[in-house]
Amino acid sequence: MGAKCFVDTNIFVYSRDSSETEKQKKAKQWLTYLWQQESGRISVQVMNEYYVTVTQKLQPGLSKAQARSDLRALAVWQPLEISTQLIESAWEVQDQYAYAWWDSLVIAAALFLDCQYLLSEDMQHEQSFGQLKIINPFLPDSDVLMH
Repeated sequence: MGAKCFVDTNIFVYSRDSSETEKQKKAKQWLTYLWQQESGRISVQVMNEYYVTVTQKLQPGLSKAQARSDLRALAVWQPLEISTQLIESAWEVQDQYAYAWWDSLVIAAALFLDCQYLLSEDMQHEQSFGQLKIINPFLPDSDVLMH
């Protein structure tokens, strides 16, 4: 098993977004790697955001049945549920780093799951939170973890 890697919603969305061919290819490479290494981690929040985005916002979007099938497969990653403890941790992240609420909740979940990396396009590349480092998987040379 490789280093634990929390995956933000946008990576899953890009893996299904045919209008973004380069990002789709890169997202699929990352997800394949994480499946093979059994090192991907997510939260229930990510699952919810994915479902809404791919069924209501993505053009062309997925059918509800396709999105639900994706989420059933992701359940193997044992998504972290939102708890009072996680919310309190997210408040600390938000207060200390001034991230938006939903991003703070993602960071807190990654820290709670002892992840070494957080894949996200929406956060500051290479910013660290203790042992957790944000990686934008769409930047050149970001696939260094896969080698």
